[in-house]
Amino acid sequence: MKGRKPSVILAGSSPVDRVPSAPAWLSADAKKEWKRIMPLLVERRILTDADMGGVENYCVACGRVREIERLFKKAGGDIDPVLFRMQDKAIQTARQLAAELGLTPVSRSRPSIREDADDEASPLDI
Repeated sequence: MKGRKPSVILAGSSPVDRVPSAPAWLSADAKKEWKRIMPLLVERRILTDADMGGVENYCVACGRVREIERLFKKAGGDIDPVLFRMQDKAIQTARQLAAELGLTPVSRSRPSIREDADDEASPLDI
């Protein structure tokens, strides 16, 4: 089928059509990530109000990774195993949420994310 496919919107959830301000409670690092990704996500028109919690969680995880990295640098070579596990978990969480939001190379290759997906002929078209 050629042409733009209708987007699926959850009942009771409206699409995000402008870049919202970052929540005030986010850390400085999380706000930087919010400001970096939100224009991309809004431009792709894949976000709804229901997705905002996931975006917030992604930004928190990215912010936490950066905050812990600064603590590692401050400590020199003495790395706290608890901090290491916290950073590892934050990295995993950020990676998983990034994939859900279409922020990784693999997730961007999905037809629903690619901007040129509607222009490509399907191998099933006859």
